[in-house]
Amino acid sequence: MIDTDFYKLLMCQSVFHNRPDVRVTFSLINRSKHVPLARLIDEGELREQLDHIRSLSLTRGESTWLRGNTFYGKRQMFRPDFMEWFENLRLPPYFLERVGDQYELTFEGSWPEVMLWEIPALAVLMELRGRAVLNDMKKFEMQVLYARATAKLWEKVERLRDAPGLRIADFGTRRRHSFLWQDWCVQAMTEGLGDRFAGTSNCLIAKNRDLEAIGTNAHELPMVYAALAEDDAALAQAPYDVLADWHKEHSGNLRIILPDTYGTVGFLERAPDWLAGWTGIRIDSGAPEVGAEAAIAWWIARGEDPTQKLVIFSDGLDVDKMIELHARFHGRVRVSFGWGTLLTNDFRGLTQDDRLAPFSLVCKAISANGRPTVKLSDNPNKAMGPQSEIDRYKRVFAVGEQERREVMV
Repeated sequence: MIDTDFYKLLMCQSVFHNRPDVRVTFSLINRSKHVPLARLIDEGELREQLDHIRSLSLTRGESTWLRGNTFYGKRQMFRPDFMEWFENLRLPPYFLERVGDQYELTFEGSWPEVMLWEIPALAVLMELRGRAVLNDMKKFEMQVLYARATAKLWEKVERLRDAPGLRIADFGTRRRHSFLWQDWCVQAMTEGLGDRFAGTSNCLIAKNRDLEAIGTNAHELPMVYAALAEDDAALAQAPYDVLADWHKEHSGNLRIILPDTYGTVGFLERAPDWLAGWTGIRIDSGAPEVGAEAAIAWWIARGEDPTQKLVIFSDGLDVDKMIELHARFHGRVRVSFGWGTLLTNDFRGLTQDDRLAPFSLVCKAISANGRPTVKLSDNPNKAMGPQSEIDRYKRVFAVGEQERREVMV
């Protein structure tokens, strides 16, 4: 049950306390249409995995770890009322249908319950796709594949080790090659980087490997809050209402801003003064250099010292880009990286026809209380929602021209 990302549990507790009665629908979205999931993955096997997930509940050891561990220097991060609810939780039903060469997979129900489907659903689909490719391989071919993948991984770790002061965490659960491969990658990072490896977003691996569980919040919160807004004024205020509730929920801890759901520049321009005092910001779409420079300029304009602020880069990163960003911003801000798919699923170039290359699969909240959700992002290729609502949100949030960037993962 805790083979999921830490931020999901943190957000779930906030939703449990602040918006428990909201009805939300999540849906699988395969942005990489060239990957025919329904032809690769047997529907019966997929249903077997999803049914198994519905049978899971917290073990005693998992509950003890969540209740008693110290996260980000705080004991009892998860309150007793939330833990009692979580210990009795079974995930709600799913809807699965084959549509052409893809699967339509949706989850509907109360927000705190349904939101916990996202990570395991993505992880299962990614791993089953990998198994479908591996099924065609013989023993030595498969051994050579993993030997090459291990060498590729270790070469990346060695290059990162040569960047003084670079700190990094594993963010690779949702689109990993497999659970065992993610665990192997985490072990490589631990051995190769030592204390510069900050930890992992995966709760189960963090527990088993005695590592820090890393994460705060994601776009899901402002997307749902915005969908619930009754008018344009409430819509414009929704992203800040999210962070006000977050601040209250965590008593001033975990103060990382994710500003790009409806455009970073506009978010910062309209942000209340109290947000400038938060610990840092996570850059998750658009050109990362542009987002970080905007954050630095905003902090300076609000009388804050950027060298004391944390900037977390987390969008589609690989080694070259991280080294470049670290060189540019190290010393100007506190730099950290959340390394995702290209840590835990970089099998590019290792199979015939590149059949194990990572692809862009997401599971997003698409409606809240019957209203559509919208995400604009700093990259219009990541925008989602009905076009009429996208146009409305662009007007309300004064989003101008944006640079389109290829979405690899």
